[in-house]
Formats: sequence, structure tokens, C-alpha cells
Amino acid sequence: MLALENIDVAYGRVTALRGVSLEVREGEIVALLGANGAGKTTALRTISGLLSPRRGRISFDGRRLDGVPAEAVARAGIAHVPEGRRVFPRLSVRENLLMGAYRRRDHERIGGDLQAVCDLFPALGPLLARRGGTLSGGEQQMLAVGRALMLRPRLLLLDEPSLGLAPIVIEALWAAFARIGANGVTILLVEQNVSMALALAHRGYVLRNGSVALAGTSESLRADELLMKSYLGGTLRVGNA
Repeated sequence: MLALENIDVAYGRVTALRGVSLEVREGEIVALLGANGAGKTTALRTISGLLSPRRGRISFDGRRLDGVPAEAVARAGIAHVPEGRRVFPRLSVRENLLMGAYRRRDHERIGGDLQAVCDLFPALGPLLARRGGTLSGGEQQMLAVGRALMLRPRLLLLDEPSLGLAPIVIEALWAAFARIGANGVTILLVEQNVSMALALAHRGYVLRNGSVALAGTSESLRADELLMKSYLGGTLRVGNA
């Protein structure tokens, strides 16, 4: 479904990604791992069209996406949940969710999808009239994921969804991600909790200094703990949250 081929990305004179190649097959959950500054967020921002690669190719269902504006990437069926949630603080929860569907033309189905998001995240149902900025961190993360789902994406990009959240909230999010994947949405997950990421994902890639250092099935990556630690570094959480 998604393929990155020899991608280079830079911020000015600083190279953030060097020759990155990876693929995500339809129906998979793929984890993108690495220490802080390894290039994980840059990779997601490049896929979603917020950054343009200096070199290489990005394709989605055979269509070339490198250099395509973010709006066109979203229209192609890719939804990005950024690090830090970034909900609209002055809009209600309902309005935030509807913003995720603003490009859709099948208006008759939007109400049903909003209800489906509330079924996936029951905490949001009673909060539909509340402003997004008044929600807790966990509620805002659920809202950010729900807003992305309102696009009806084929590929969901998740950037550090567990960051700063309580264990009980993370457990609810991970259960929701498993349901989302079971419903046919492909997921590319950036996450620093290695154990949790690999427990959810089918496969994983490890970035180090902007390049792919390791790749394999979740089982094979978990089995080589010493090798993983040598690439991931001490900043990664390798146990339960």
C-alpha cells in the first residue's frame, strides 16, 4: 500500500532522513521505532505531505505522493494524528470530529461515523458539547484519533499516541487501535514504548540517526533484545507503561 524508496529529508542544512526505505502492506500495523531525534516524526510528516523529500520516492497504491500537498495526501486516504494531539481548543468535541470529515461528500454517512467514533471511545459521547481545550490529555488523544477516523482513511499515521498518558488510558487506546486494524484500516505507528508497539504491530522498523538500522517481524525484533537496545538507546521505554 505504502512504499518509501531511498528518502532523504533535511531541515535546512541538517539531514533528518538518509536513504530511508520501508513499506506498509494493506491491513498491516507497522511500528516505526527509534530514540529521540532518530527521524520518526519526520518520516510521518513527509508521508503526509507536510515536508518534501530532497530525494527518493513515496508511493501509495501505486500513486506517487512525494511533493504532493498535504490536502491531496488526505484526499488519497491517509490521515495523520500528530504528536501532541493538536485538537482545536475553542471548538466543541462534535465540531472537532466533524472537521475530520470536511472533505467528504457522502454527508449522509457522517452522522453514523460520528456515532461509531463515540462507540470506539465511549468517553467522548457525553463530552460532545465540551470545548476540545477543556478535555484531559487522554480525552484529547481519543478526540484526535476520532477526528482522523472521520476522514474514513485507508492508512492511519499515529505519532506517539501514548506520550504523557496514564496506563489505563493507554490500555484503552491500544484496544481501540486493535479494533481499528481489525476493521481494515492500515496503521503506521510511531511509539517509544517498544514492548507495547511490537505487541500491537505485525512488523517493525528501527530508525537510528535518520536511517533504517533494523527491520523485521515483531517477533524477530522482540527476540533480539540486546541488538534492539543497542540501536534504540536508553531513552526508549522497553517495559509496560
